[in-house]
Amino acid sequence: MSIQKRRERERAEREQLIITTARELAEAEGWEAVTTRRLAERVEYSQPVLYSHFKGKDAIMTAVALEGFAELAEELRAAPATLAGVARAYTDYAERCPALYDAMFRRHVDLPFATPQAPPALWASFDVLTEAVRPHARGEDLGLLTETFWAALHGLVTLTLGGRLPRDQHDRRLALLVARFET
Repeated sequence: MSIQKRRERERAEREQLIITTARELAEAEGWEAVTTRRLAERVEYSQPVLYSHFKGKDAIMTAVALEGFAELAEELRAAPATLAGVARAYTDYAERCPALYDAMFRRHVDLPFATPQAPPALWASFDVLTEAVRPHARGEDLGLLTETFWAALHGLVTLTLGGRLPRDQHDRRLALLVARFET
């Protein structure tokens, strides 16, 4: 292996370590606890090394969010290919990884949504949702219907995670949402 290849590999490994550490810290203590100073201490590199990979915390959060979108797409693909199956996989993922979900959908990240420039990982999740919604479109604009279903899922997740809706009724709410889209 050439020196250049080794350096590229080491750089990629360092970058992944920063992303993983930021995600772990956010899941344990929230995004407010994620600072470049704390990350530098945890990964045992100086802050300038972090800045050689990322422009700052927002850029790190964007990288974490991209990783989350790729994972979410995988989880949605692994779910039963039904509206209920995909809805359950979506909400389960958000509940299992609340800080990651927060980075993906509620924090400021430098990612274009709903445009051709959106990264493939964002489209991958949306495409799985689209295929689950497709049998229920009945002539409606499939893209808008999928956005509406996604928005409803996101609303349920956000309100439940935020304590605005009692968790004990989540399954019933999810069943009601799916039933309304299926009828």
